[in-house]
Amino acid sequence: MTGRHVAVVGAGPAGLAAAAAAARAGAEVTLIDQSDSLGGQYHRQAAPQLRTPDAVGPTAPEGVTWLRSATVWAIEDGTTVRVVTGPSDGTDRTQHCLRADALVLCPGAHDRVLPFPGWDLPGVYTAGAAQALAKRERLAIGRRVLIAGTGPFLLPVAQTLSSVGAEVVAVLEAQRPNHLARHWLARPHELRSHLEKVWELSGYVTGLARSRTQYRPGWGVVAARGDGRVEEAVIARLSPDWSVRAGTETTIAVDAVAVGHGFTPALELPLAAGCTVTDDQFVEVDEHQRTSVADVFAAGEVTSIAGEAGAAAEGAVAGWIAGGGSADAIAPQLRARDVWRGFARRLAGATAIGPGSLEWLRPDTVICRCEDVPYDVVRQALADPVTSGTAAVRLGTRAGLGPCQGRTCGPTIAALTRATGHADPSQTTRPISTPIRLGELVHADRTTKQGEAS
Repeated sequence: MTGRHVAVVGAGPAGLAAAAAAARAGAEVTLIDQSDSLGGQYHRQAAPQLRTPDAVGPTAPEGVTWLRSATVWAIEDGTTVRVVTGPSDGTDRTQHCLRADALVLCPGAHDRVLPFPGWDLPGVYTAGAAQALAKRERLAIGRRVLIAGTGPFLLPVAQTLSSVGAEVVAVLEAQRPNHLARHWLARPHELRSHLEKVWELSGYVTGLARSRTQYRPGWGVVAARGDGRVEEAVIARLSPDWSVRAGTETTIAVDAVAVGHGFTPALELPLAAGCTVTDDQFVEVDEHQRTSVADVFAAGEVTSIAGEAGAAAEGAVAGWIAGGGSADAIAPQLRARDVWRGFARRLAGATAIGPGSLEWLRPDTVICRCEDVPYDVVRQALADPVTSGTAAVRLGTRAGLGPCQGRTCGPTIAALTRATGHADPSQTTRPISTPIRLGELVHADRTTKQGEAS
């Protein structure tokens, strides 16, 4: 045993790999996750009452203490985490304070969705939410579903929805074929290192063909319409910058739309710890996954979007070093991590957001769904010298100040800020990273000894 206590936040592929590696290095490990099951979004399990007897999900690594249904709401002094455990709607949740020697942050990412007229109608879901509902509850978001956005994640969403009974009428990929080919086929010699991903994507494409689902690159959903809920979607061919090509709009009858335009790193906890963030809004790490804060590591989709294998490769490196292991012992893991970093760069180029998507907005298009703030209000605030900065826009319009704290609308507000010639400000650090109850905040225990939970 190294005598070190490592706290790992997040039990997806990165967190599970980090916890296992830290335990192998000889550290005492506590794994913290909001869910009541392991695996994160990649390995989301069905609800307990829906699991079959032969269902097998990820298990906690040997020698690891697992705090389930646990929310980290604050990070103090770099490696001290404050946690509340129990159901989000429970009345007797328990406070914990873990004082670790090292902290590994693997919180994952949020769905990114570009707003369009009608995206706030019932029946419009993020692709991730549609996938989660189908996996956990075995429910489809609708009978006739349109999937739109960008990135390979749209393909498994289509497959999962089909498996629970939905008719997927089409999958619309906003990027044009030549753009996709330019990025996915660049440096073909590197593709040999990603053959498993190539075969995985090929399997999804084959599944679309078997179900006769249309896959339409260069198209997007630009409006949703309906009386009280989605009844039809307006789709259009997109220019290379994602602006609508005039005269190509057409309407499809649907009762649900799943939209995903990539992912946004979940930066709340890294920012709370004081970690430096890069210009493209990922946590900055060195070759051993160390952040700018001593003894704080980051892995997975907060550092790059590289899929399950990439996240696990980063987690293995972060956990081993955090647990006190020698870097000389993980040369294969470092090589694997570097290969997946290359894949992340390829994916980022292939799924880059087109600036012309801002032209989809209309004056009454809702930007912030939590606070019901329309585009016209945000546009006027950006045009006013007094409220032209992002912070001032949020305070003046309340966009980004609702329950989700800007996780959904934040990237759009930042894009609008840049489009109007204003500097894109750094992310906001909050002392409380996620909403908790006032009573829990008042009774937070500050006397816990190192490595113990109160």
